Amino acid sequence: MFTNTENARAYANGKNRRVLSGRNLWSGVLFGVGTAAFVDEAVFHQLLHWHHFYDLSTSDVGLVSDGLFHAFSWFATIASLFLFADLRRRNAFWPQRWIGGMLIGAGAFQLYDGTIQHKLLKLHQIRYNVDILPYDLAWNAIAVLLLLVGAVLLWKTRQPAEKKGS
Repeated sequence: MFTNTENARAYANGKNRRVLSGRNLWSGVLFGVGTAAFVDEAVFHQLLHWHHFYDLSTSDVGLVSDGLFHAFSWFATIASLFLFADLRRRNAFWPQRWIGGMLIGAGAFQLYDGTIQHKLLKLHQIRYNVDILPYDLAWNAIAVLLLLVGAVLLWKTRQPAEKKGS
C-alpha cells in the first residue's frame, strides 16, 4: 500500500512524464543519433579505415570531413545530455520512452546514412573494392530493426504514465 506522500509523488512523477514526454523522446533521439554517428566514426572511419565521411576528394579532405562528422556526433550527444539532466532534475525521466527515442534516433541515422549518403549522394560507401550488397543489406536491416524496436517502445508509452505504473 502506498502512503499519501508516495501517492502524491507517484502522481507528480506521472504528470511530469506526461508534460515532458516530448523532451524524453527528443533527448533519446539525440542520444541515439550521437551514439550511432560516434560508433560509425570510431569503428568504420578510424579503426577499420574503410571510408571517410566524404570520399570524393583527397584523403586530407576526408580527414577534415571526419572531424566535422565527429563534432556533429558530440554536439548531438551533449544536447541530449542537457535535456536528460533537466528531466532528472524535474523528476520526469521516463526510461522506456527515452530508450525508444534512442533506438529511433540510432535507426534513423543509420537508415539515412545507408540510403541518402551512401546511395543517393554517393558521399562514401561502407567498403570499396568488394561486393557491397551484403554490407548494404546488413547496414540497412540493422537500421530497420532499431527503428521497429524503438517504435514498439514508443507505442507502449503513448498511454499516460500513472495508469501504467511505469
